[in-house]
Amino acid sequence: MSDIECKLLIIGAGPGGYVCAIRAGQLGIDTVIVDEGEPGGTCLNVGCIPSKALIHAADEFYKITHASQRPLGISVPQPKIDLAKTVAWKDSIVKRLNTGVSGLMKKAGARFVSGSARFVDGKTVLVRKGDEEHSISAEFIVIASGSAPVELPILPFGGPILSSTEALALTEVPDSLAVVGGGYIGLELGTVFAKLGTEVTVVEAEDHILPLYDTGLTRPVAERLDELGVTVMTGARALGFEDGTLQTDQGEVAADKVLVTVGRRPRTVGIGIEELALTQDGPFVKIDRYCQTSMRGIYAIGDVTGEPMLAHRAMAQGEMVAELVAGHSVEWDKRAIPAVCFTDPEVVTCGALPDEVEGTKTTLFPFQANGRAMTTEREDGLFRVVWRESDHAVVGIQAVGEGISELSAAFSLAIEMGACLEDISATVHAHPTRSESLQEACLRALGHALHI
Repeated sequence: MSDIECKLLIIGAGPGGYVCAIRAGQLGIDTVIVDEGEPGGTCLNVGCIPSKALIHAADEFYKITHASQRPLGISVPQPKIDLAKTVAWKDSIVKRLNTGVSGLMKKAGARFVSGSARFVDGKTVLVRKGDEEHSISAEFIVIASGSAPVELPILPFGGPILSSTEALALTEVPDSLAVVGGGYIGLELGTVFAKLGTEVTVVEAEDHILPLYDTGLTRPVAERLDELGVTVMTGARALGFEDGTLQTDQGEVAADKVLVTVGRRPRTVGIGIEELALTQDGPFVKIDRYCQTSMRGIYAIGDVTGEPMLAHRAMAQGEMVAELVAGHSVEWDKRAIPAVCFTDPEVVTCGALPDEVEGTKTTLFPFQANGRAMTTEREDGLFRVVWRESDHAVVGIQAVGEGISELSAAFSLAIEMGACLEDISATVHAHPTRSESLQEACLRALGHALHI
């Protein structure tokens, strides 16, 4: 056993953990970060990044495959997909980013220790990797252990039953796939395989897909799934899987593979949190506006602290905690955190939803009235603005449309800066772009939309 001492110890090198380590190192804090996996956590290795790579590949394949059916005058021979080669390309991107994160932490002076961590007490953690052990003592500790897919007892992972991790590693396109859970992960990956030629069935227990969102936002996604030939079973529950058949309470679904995406759980088991008797918020670690837990000197960030379980939330928390440890006066005061579903079309929400805040009204602008949307053959979707009647302050922005995720920064910037309808409507928006629809929605709310 070797003993290590430091000022700041971070358990988990996911987005929250590694950003915390980089910022702490920049601030001159003696920092150690521990993870049994590669730097970057779930998001970089088996989540956000690899899934977006496969989404891009599937989009390109689908466009080429259906080129002759489009009105652009393009015809090409029937293409083929070598999924093993696609996955190798995806893995190369992950490797590049792994190397980049490791280099950034090293450049900042943070030390990376590979292994699984477990609390001994509030100041000490034991790290094991094989026969090697490290006892690490720190003045401050950050729990950034992330989350893992929820496993159903009736559909345990293994063989044809896949979590998102295994689905992202498939090297052959399955003939048929049942997706249990119609949330964003299930629909993102289900859409990928549908575009690659798989017969996909989505089984969702609620009465509509993406149940955390209203039907105004999910309807274009549902219509697109229908265009892609995806069967969607709502109000349906999976009962088990046997001999290539998924049993549900609405009948049987033939499936070579079953992808289970019914949520994620915090990774708290196995790291010894019970030794600290930290206050919990359900299954999550309870924190205050400084990300401080119920034990002094121990912070928690990211998925382990609950919703919204988003990488960029974890990153912002990690940066803040590093500055707190450095003695800066900061606290969590974010007004809006954008959330993106990389479905087809994409969905973005930021701030308040309709009817969520008293005294607000909602105005939308459809992409059918947007020139840029027409020129890209994708007129499905809309912009929606939630605004306060008393002072016209914009408190929420939502949109659904192709590539709309790239405008998400404008949503959060407008809300964080306290923009009102007049601010956005008076801002010159480039033409022709989809972003004009945000301006038009605000103009419409003021009673003088120009293009509808």
